[in-house]
Amino acid sequence: MNIKLIKTEEDYQLALQRLEEIFDAEPDTQDGDELEVLSFLIDSYEKEHFPIEAPDPIEAVKFRMEQLGIKQKDLAQVLGFKSRVSEVLNRKRKLTLEMIRSLHKTLNIPTNVLIQEY
Repeated sequence: MNIKLIKTEEDYQLALQRLEEIFDAEPDTQDGDELEVLSFLIDSYEKEHFPIEAPDPIEAVKFRMEQLGIKQKDLAQVLGFKSRVSEVLNRKRKLTLEMIRSLHKTLNIPTNVLIQEY
């Protein structure tokens, strides 16, 4: 096992190639241990160099509605009125704290996504 820190794009590409080679390694073997350590190093490099920003709150709501097969009229039970749902989804009304709590509880969207400015 020849593990080193991933500092450059070249190091990253080599680590990905090696990961692919040993991807099916059995746990508690030399290759299995290398796979585990390499995965942590790659993850760390990706978090630093390719950060994924949280989605826009309204887009997150729309995406979750689509995933769950929820229509705007169904969301009226969560936000209060059908017209309010339309205003929120069309960005004419900001989410209130109570709406954020309801959306978090009902749609299971993280509150840190819902509280962002948009």
